[in-house]
Amino acid sequence: MGNREALVEGAKACLLEKGYSRTTARDIATAAGVSLAAIGYHFGSKETLLNEALRALLTDEWATEVAGDERAAGVRAAAGGPREQFVATWGQIIESLSNPRLKALWATQFEVLSLGASMPELVAELTKMQGEAREGLAHMFGGVDPDADPAEVQAMGSLLQALLLGVVAQGMFDPDSAPTGEQLAQSLRMLADRISPSA
Repeated sequence: MGNREALVEGAKACLLEKGYSRTTARDIATAAGVSLAAIGYHFGSKETLLNEALRALLTDEWATEVAGDERAAGVRAAAGGPREQFVATWGQIIESLSNPRLKALWATQFEVLSLGASMPELVAELTKMQGEAREGLAHMFGGVDPDADPAEVQAMGSLLQALLLGVVAQGMFDPDSAPTGEQLAQSLRMLADRISPSA
């Protein structure tokens, strides 16, 4: 493993242990086993490195656990139609909160969201990740057809992203009140019926 890869791995470990704002460049260099100067050489700044590490964590840790591994894919494939896939996927998400690494990753994401107002470069980086994240969520939950219009995919992904943040926050801070996938499906159906245009 080269210095660049070691720095990303070190930054990932620091994000999960200390969070975004409490991680120092020295923490990362120590965790990576490289010199402090290597951060500037490979990434230009600690923030750029942390952003890269956060992206890698979201792809390597969360997306793989909930969306990408064979077990997760098998659960969704066995679920049946779109409604069953929706319910099964929410079950996987709630279950993932029992994984300490994923729970720490969510805590870091909420911290990053709260820091965004005072860190424009962080907001810019998060904005770049959002389109891909919304598309991934729309397909993961079975909310759109594979050949759906890109604007429709983004709109569905945006709704699911908002729902995801709320459900995870409840699951982390008040687990007893967090809805199940079945409850979410029923509630969305009731809401859709109420706001549908009259025939």
